[in-house]
Amino acid sequence: MADEQKPGGSPAPSSKPSPPSGQPAKPAPPKPPAPPKPPAVMAATPWESELARDIKEQFGDAVTATSTYVGQNFVVTRPDAAIALLEYLKMEAGFDYLVDITAADWPKRAERFDLVYVVYSFSRNERVRIKTAIPEGFQPATAVGVHLAANWLEREVFDMFGIAFAGHPDLRRILMPEDWQGYPLRKDYSIIQQDERWVRENLNIESGQ
Repeated sequence: MADEQKPGGSPAPSSKPSPPSGQPAKPAPPKPPAPPKPPAVMAATPWESELARDIKEQFGDAVTATSTYVGQNFVVTRPDAAIALLEYLKMEAGFDYLVDITAADWPKRAERFDLVYVVYSFSRNERVRIKTAIPEGFQPATAVGVHLAANWLEREVFDMFGIAFAGHPDLRRILMPEDWQGYPLRKDYSIIQQDERWVRENLNIESGQ
């Protein structure tokens, strides 16, 4: 019969001990949080080329680095030399297309902003970036006298970061309303932040942010 034991046999012991009656099994302890990742470091290497050597020879100590990163060449310069370098690259090296002017905000740094100019040479099929660091309130010279396209590009940097360009012929906002408060691409400006007053007065609604 099914419930009969073999002679001399005994029930096999259970392979898994059961918890005491009426007590649930304890949950596993939570895993410790992962350690924070170290900040990313741009692994730039020296940019060695005839053009890089010419730039360093022409501008001396005003150029603090000529480097390359994943095939993208850039020059780091003092703020007072940036426009002269743009003009040199245009007139002497064929970089006659100003692709962009942009910035990066580093609120905890004394020189809060990186100002970046991107130029391109059709004859060389080559792009070069000029980067300079400026503190809050510093007014870099306008590049409109070298590249007319700098007009709207500098207005965008002013609109998004609050960097005013000395000598600009028409410095005003270009993306946001003229009376908007704040600069949306600064790190201390929340991604969901709005100018509550402007939204209320011009759209006649209360912001849901």
